[in-house]
Amino acid sequence: MKLAEALNERKLLQERLNRLQERLNANVKIQEGDTPSEDPEGLFAELERTVAQLEELIVRINHTNAVTLVDGRSIADLVASRDVGMKHVRILSQVLQQAAERTNRYSKTEIRIVSTIDVAARQKKLDKMSKALRELDGTIQAANWTTELL
Repeated sequence: MKLAEALNERKLLQERLNRLQERLNANVKIQEGDTPSEDPEGLFAELERTVAQLEELIVRINHTNAVTLVDGRSIADLVASRDVGMKHVRILSQVLQQAAERTNRYSKTEIRIVSTIDVAARQKKLDKMSKALRELDGTIQAANWTTELL
């Protein structure tokens, strides 16, 4: 199994856990005299199996990411860089959006609001960061599809 396939499987298992939680919540309490639509004990057994599968898969993914090198860096390091970079880009985008927003004045006597940063220069830096982040993500995705899960 390729690493990318394992990542897809991890997502499916996480979604299954969410559905199991909803099903359990819907069946652990009922009106006296009624019967649950699903057997809670069966759901608990399925929950235990799914949790064990997910844990095993995550351990294998993490191990694979830690030992597989791409351009001299582990996939785990690349993923960390990508995740932090995405957060950085998201923050900068929101700040630039705020700084570029125009404040309407209805008369010349109202206080004028001005930006304290050079929005155009920061936007160029953000564009470069975004491009580098897309390239890094492409590298990670390529590695995911060529790396066998350990």
